[in-house]
Amino acid sequence: MGAKSMLRLDELSVALVGDRRMSRLHQEFMNIAGPTDVLTFPIDFAVDGRVSSGEVYICVPEARRQARKSRVGVKLELLLYAIHGMLHLLGYDDRTRRAYCAMHEMEDAILTRLGLGPVFARQPGGQNKPVAQRPPRKGGRA
Repeated sequence: MGAKSMLRLDELSVALVGDRRMSRLHQEFMNIAGPTDVLTFPIDFAVDGRVSSGEVYICVPEARRQARKSRVGVKLELLLYAIHGMLHLLGYDDRTRRAYCAMHEMEDAILTRLGLGPVFARQPGGQNKPVAQRPPRKGGRA
């Protein structure tokens, strides 16, 4: 775990929303039509410039759709989205292939540490494949 693993948030708020609310947020803050899985919003910053608190908006219907495709439980998919949003607030990004792989490997490392095992690297049928094989997420940071 690199330097980013030393970062921390003092406060994190998670909002579970539907497609309509997420579509409005996605359009307003990213100028992209339609729902997405996760959007993050930094709220406060520490003296050193790091995000100290933030909000993560998670689209529950999108989690259900993706959970069906990936053959994982909805609760696990929702947890994955919460971790994904938290990592965005901590400075992780998934816009380049390298950053994308690093971020999703960190997600799986956290889930594994929680005793749940990897989610991102799992393919249908329960076999693992390299992290970079799953299609990129539609959402991101706001």
